[in-house]
Amino acid sequence: MSMKILILPGDYIGPEILAEAVKVLDAFKAQGEPLEWRFAHLGGAAVDAEGHPYPPSTKQAAHAADAILLGSVGGPKYDALPRELRPERGLLAVRKDLNLFANLRPARVFDELADSSSLKKEVIAGLDILILRELTGDIYFGQPRGRRVNAEGHDEGFDTMHYSRPEVARIARVAFEAARKRNRRLCSVDKENVLETSRFWREVMVEVSAEYPDVELSHMYVDNAAMQLLKRPKQFDVIVTGNIFGDILSDEAAMLAGSIGMLPSASLDANNKGMYEPIHGSAPDIAGQDKANPLATILSVAMMFKYSFDRADLSDRIEAAVRKVLQQGHRTGDIAMQGEKIIGTREMGDAVVKALG
Repeated sequence: MSMKILILPGDYIGPEILAEAVKVLDAFKAQGEPLEWRFAHLGGAAVDAEGHPYPPSTKQAAHAADAILLGSVGGPKYDALPRELRPERGLLAVRKDLNLFANLRPARVFDELADSSSLKKEVIAGLDILILRELTGDIYFGQPRGRRVNAEGHDEGFDTMHYSRPEVARIARVAFEAARKRNRRLCSVDKENVLETSRFWREVMVEVSAEYPDVELSHMYVDNAAMQLLKRPKQFDVIVTGNIFGDILSDEAAMLAGSIGMLPSASLDANNKGMYEPIHGSAPDIAGQDKANPLATILSVAMMFKYSFDRADLSDRIEAAVRKVLQQGHRTGDIAMQGEKIIGTREMGDAVVKALG
C-alpha cells in the first residue's frame, strides 16, 4: 500500500531543507519502498502563488495525503500583509483543519554534539526529553480576541485563553501513552496558581491519570519548568503542556541539544495522521546560501515513518544515518565548534543518504 506524502516547502530556507529530505525519500523509493509524494504551497509561498496562506488546492491535497512534510513559513517579506494573509495564519489553519492537536517535540542530545550546547556537558550529556504540546486550543485560537477601547477610553488588545475537557483529556492520554513507552514519568506544566484555565487543566490531568496507574504524574509551574530545564534538564522524561507554554518551553529545550537546527517535530491527529517539520523558523538571513542545517528536517522524516506509517525500521535507519554523519565529523555552521570543518546544506543531505547505505 502506497505511502502518500504532501510536501510543503514553504518560505526562505524551507525549499532548501525539504530538498534534502526528498533525497532520503528518493533513496528509500529506489530500494522499493511504496512512496509517492506531491508538492503544494503553504505560507508566504502560497500567498505569492495563490493569494492565500492556506489555499483550497493545498487544503484538498492535505486531506488526501497520509502525512505532510513542512519546511518553514514566514519572513520579513510578508510582515506588511493583513493579519489574515500572514504566512503563520496558513500554518495555524492547516493544524486546525486537520485537527492536529498533539505536537511531539523530542529534545535529544547526540553525544557528538554535547559540547555544542550552551550548558555544561555534564548537565546535558545523554539528555532525552519528549515535550507534548497541545496544538489547536489555548490562547492562540481562543475567542473573543481583538482590539477595543476600554471604559477609561484607552486602547487595548485582548486574547482569550480557554480549554475544554475533551481537549485536555485527549492530549493527556497521548502524553500518558508516550510516557508508558519511555520511563513512565509525566510532568504536566501549567500556571495553576494564577490562571483558571490552568486550574482546570490540572484537574483534568489528575482525572485522566487514574487510567494510567503505572505512570507517575507530577505537576510544575511553567516558570519553574523553564528554570529547571536549564538547571537540571535530565530530571524530565515526558512533559505535557498547553499551546503557548509548549511553544516557549520546546524552543528553550531545543537549545539544550546544541542547535534548534537539530530538533524535529510531529503534529498528530487522533489516528496518527501527521504533519512533520523542524521546529526552527525560515531563517531569512541565510536563505539561498547553502548554510541551513537539514538534519531536523531529515529527522522529521524519521518521525513520519515511525508515527504515521508505523515503519520503525525506516525511522531507525534515518536516525542511525544522522548519528553516523555526526560521528564522521560532518557539521553545518550552527553545530560546528571552533576549528571544525563546516559543510553546506546539500553536502550534509548527501552525507546522510550515503550513510543510509
